[in-house]
Amino acid sequence: MTLLLFLLVVLHLHFCTAALPFFHPLDPLNPVELDQIRLAVQKSHLGKLPNLTFHFVDLEEPDKKDVLSWLSSGEENNPLHRPPRHAKVVVRAADSTHELLVDLATRSVKSDQVYSGHGYPPLTFVELVQASKLPLNFPKFKDSIQRRGLNLSHVSCIPFTVGWYGEKTTKRLLKVACFYREGTINVFSRPIEGIITLIDVDSMKIINYSDRFTAPLPQSEGTDYQSKKTEPKSSNCKAAKRRFTIEGHQVKWENWVFHVGFNARAGIIISTASIFDDEKKKFRRVLYRGHISETFVPYMDPTNEWYFRTFMDIGEFGFGRAADTLQPLVDCPETAEYLDGYMAGADGGAQKVSRAICIFERHSGDVLWRHTEINIPGKVIRRGEPEISLVVRMVATVGNYDYVLDWEFKRSGSIKMGVALTGLLEVKATPYRNTMDVTQQTYGTFIADNTIAVNHDHYLTYYLDLDVDGTANSFVKAKLITATTTNANATSPRKSYWKIIRETIETETEAKLQLGSGPAELLFLNPNKKTKFGNPVGYRLITGQPVNSLLPDDDYPQIRAAYTKYPLWVTPYNKSERWPAGFYADRSRGDDGLAVWAKRNRRIDNRDIVLWYTVGFHHSPCQEEFPAMAALHGGFELRPANYFDRNPILK
Repeated sequence: MTLLLFLLVVLHLHFCTAALPFFHPLDPLNPVELDQIRLAVQKSHLGKLPNLTFHFVDLEEPDKKDVLSWLSSGEENNPLHRPPRHAKVVVRAADSTHELLVDLATRSVKSDQVYSGHGYPPLTFVELVQASKLPLNFPKFKDSIQRRGLNLSHVSCIPFTVGWYGEKTTKRLLKVACFYREGTINVFSRPIEGIITLIDVDSMKIINYSDRFTAPLPQSEGTDYQSKKTEPKSSNCKAAKRRFTIEGHQVKWENWVFHVGFNARAGIIISTASIFDDEKKKFRRVLYRGHISETFVPYMDPTNEWYFRTFMDIGEFGFGRAADTLQPLVDCPETAEYLDGYMAGADGGAQKVSRAICIFERHSGDVLWRHTEINIPGKVIRRGEPEISLVVRMVATVGNYDYVLDWEFKRSGSIKMGVALTGLLEVKATPYRNTMDVTQQTYGTFIADNTIAVNHDHYLTYYLDLDVDGTANSFVKAKLITATTTNANATSPRKSYWKIIRETIETETEAKLQLGSGPAELLFLNPNKKTKFGNPVGYRLITGQPVNSLLPDDDYPQIRAAYTKYPLWVTPYNKSERWPAGFYADRSRGDDGLAVWAKRNRRIDNRDIVLWYTVGFHHSPCQEEFPAMAALHGGFELRPANYFDRNPILK
């Protein structure tokens, strides 16, 4: 073989390997594929249009039936049996939004549709950086800084999304607020209050500027959160032997197997989670696809510089795009394994987030189960096991807040979703020094001189396509009611007891729920499968503290986030319905999304259904949360309810 022929063979083999670089049909797009997508778009007619920018690049999810067929076929290592590999791409070109379908096998754009509805795609990091720099060269802004006696070299500006307030026509806009860094690394602690710069994103020009000079600059003293105590330290503990395996994106641990994905919008995506039934000697599915799907963070200050701060961080920015590189020994323990994340930048090129996800065993010190038996003559029997679980974690740093997101798998069959909020408070400068001086509404809590932390909410909504032992599931509400004894039980002195009344919910309208004083149990059952004792197999939703939006239905932020009026919704599975505020969340109007889809009142009994659950926080800040706040925790659990014939950990 000649050297030239040999090189051609090597190149051909490399090309073929790169063309099929995935193991699982739901694997996230890898760097090779991202670059192929960029080239395909640039070679299309769109490459000739001005201002081509990439705003969303993700796997076009294969049809669920094809993925499930592949999983059940035993052809995991045969690329010919994998579902077709496509990408969904959203670009802006010539001030229009284009929705593209790219075929990765042919490396070509298969379809191109111009989006004409309301709202805009997520903002790119490049746009946010460009917008943050515009005020620094704007003459009026320079005058404002000079009048305050400040040094422009110590000013940092941060762009905020603006929402929608009834405008008939909209542009892509950002409002920029600025902060003074001198004397502190806590940028958010020193807002230059009263200045708002309005920017047209497409032209990247300032179109409005206002300066009300409403309050003095807060002091830098006491704002720094750095110390040697906060630096990560190495551990002298011997690392425990890893008991889980990662093959590509598939994780196996104890009795669980599941797929871990990542994209720029949701961050972590858990798919095809199944648990091994030792009695039936097979894996049984619990969850087909799950991820956090939207956040809504409205601040409770209606003044000119604050009213628009009603963020939808996932749809406007992206949790994956905000994913931080995890710190060993701070974010994750010494025994953790890490996965990198990949996404497309504004130019379509592949970008890497090192250590975007960590996976580790958690030895919590809790008891998984135990019992001491003293009723056997001459014996005391003590048995039990410690709680050990597997955690999949990422951290999204969106501006001042850090969101720690956990998926925790337990040997008992439970899946716990955990949310921790930490980072820095978003504060407002005020002319008052403390509460004794106040003569008007302040909308928050004094946490330092001339500094108020503004009241706000956090709503984090999860998308959970449950497949409880199969795709056909039902949602069941169970109530506990008090019953009185009858004459037939006259031999008993008891007068009352409680019993359970279960109701299978048939439609979407019935399924949306307020929580707290309602049903005692929320169950997702497979009515077609029974245990050996005749109970329908199922999982129970154990909710956290219920938090509902307090904004009236006709307030514009609430119109956009109408789904937050109910923390729980159930809808029939639809591959296109994944983002509860609609796909185009920036400047959206509430005319797309979960609350609109559910108005069709589709049937949900004995069907492939999706659970939407919102973890909520009403956050009234306090002084202990300044200059940096200890984590606030929330979450919920999916727990087996007659899914197994007996306790699955007692093999």
